[in-house]
Amino acid sequence: MTQSNSANNIKIIGITGNSGSGKSYIANKFALEENGFVISADEAAHKVMKPGGAAYIEIIKAFGEEILSETGCINRKILGAIVFSNKEKRELLEQISHKHIIAEIGRLKEYAKKIDNGYRYIIIDAPLLIEAGLHDTVDEVWVVNADVEKRLERVIIRDGISREDAIKRFSVQTPFEELAKYADRIIEN
Repeated sequence: MTQSNSANNIKIIGITGNSGSGKSYIANKFALEENGFVISADEAAHKVMKPGGAAYIEIIKAFGEEILSETGCINRKILGAIVFSNKEKRELLEQISHKHIIAEIGRLKEYAKKIDNGYRYIIIDAPLLIEAGLHDTVDEVWVVNADVEKRLERVIIRDGISREDAIKRFSVQTPFEELAKYADRIIEN
């Protein structure tokens, strides 16, 4: 981990973990208690994928107009069904979107450093923190873990998907044991 982030006396923490582990809950709770600014990679992804967003046209060119809703937005359920069942398509989506998501996260980090709200921490909540190389841009990596059945329950409810689809998603994620190798702190949630 790089320690140069602390020049502004703001410590940068990257929080990761598999779907349904409670990354966002931990990030937001810590930020509230310790005066932190949360950057959500999921929110950055939504931003770059919406109409007019940095990745929107590239994604449509790669996956076709059948991924669009009636309003012209990318239907994340349809796109998710495609990429979670096809490794090459998932890698293509990551190749297209990661550069834009990383740029948006960088912009938000700079924003948080510039506004004078006394932030002590910038917390990057990123499911693919390790896979996208963002772990090299933070001072600490926290990995959140939770029981698989609890994670399944959370994802099914949160995303409105079937148990089968949730299991399919889980099967393509980096195992907790691999993420834990990068951890400065492991949080059991």
